[in-house]
Amino acid sequence: MNIKKTFLFITISLSFVRAQFGYPTHDFLGGGIGYSPMYIFLDSIPGSSNLSNLGLDSKDFRDPFVVHGGEGFAHITGSWRIGGYAGVGATSISTVPNIIVYVEMNDTLGYQPPDNPDDPVDGVEDGKSVNYTDFFNPSIEAKFTLSIGAASVEYVMPLLQDLELSAGALFGIGRARISIDQQSGNPSWKSIFSNAYGTLDSAGTLYYAVSDDSSLTDPSIIPGQVPGIMRDMTTNFFNIQPYVAVKWQFLERVGLRISTGFNQGKIPGGRWSLNGRTSIGDSPTSTIQGWTFRTMVYIGL
Repeated sequence: MNIKKTFLFITISLSFVRAQFGYPTHDFLGGGIGYSPMYIFLDSIPGSSNLSNLGLDSKDFRDPFVVHGGEGFAHITGSWRIGGYAGVGATSISTVPNIIVYVEMNDTLGYQPPDNPDDPVDGVEDGKSVNYTDFFNPSIEAKFTLSIGAASVEYVMPLLQDLELSAGALFGIGRARISIDQQSGNPSWKSIFSNAYGTLDSAGTLYYAVSDDSSLTDPSIIPGQVPGIMRDMTTNFFNIQPYVAVKWQFLERVGLRISTGFNQGKIPGGRWSLNGRTSIGDSPTSTIQGWTFRTMVYIGL
């Protein structure tokens, strides 16, 4: 009698455990959509090693990098689920440097500390210099923008009722943008639309001034004095992000989803373009990679 009771107890217990922890024998149904910020602990930002030439420190970029996006998912068959993610994020750093105005002398390029006029080191006095104290110190800003659009495929494993674990990956296209903006003074609306090379008539002819007759035959067409310079570098790349996620349906139509993974995007050399039109042939190979963490409050099943 005790053996029968024990066997019956074990059978009922195993059935209960299987119902709570076991894999379902029927297909999943439903889906969801919601806001899903992504936090990426980037190993590095492309071009960051060159920012010191502008007086900028790449360590001042936001870490972790935040991508604001939306995510959706839907079950297709059995324990398989598909979905999608799209988002964009940006971080920037800036500085206003001190300025020394100097005169180049002796055919020497670059700044040379002035010699003592009474006792020059090389027998010739170098150029004079003064500290700039006016209001038009240039501001220098670097901005990094990352956009991601990807599809997801994952396998779902239930843990408890309304609680499940899944493993999958995001596959898609990323777009990186690096903007270098150097401005002096306060720009005005009219100056933004002024021609930096010369005077343009109503017929579309540009009149460019040169300093002397010898420059008429082989002129170098370069911009004149402008209040600011903007350089915009962009590139597209293939992006993949394997991850594991936990989903908790804490209300009938509302749930929480948390995932962690590793983002990997590789940009081949020569793939960057300047201002959306000119290829930068010597741009180096770079990566956009790092551990990621995503949170999502969704509406659905």
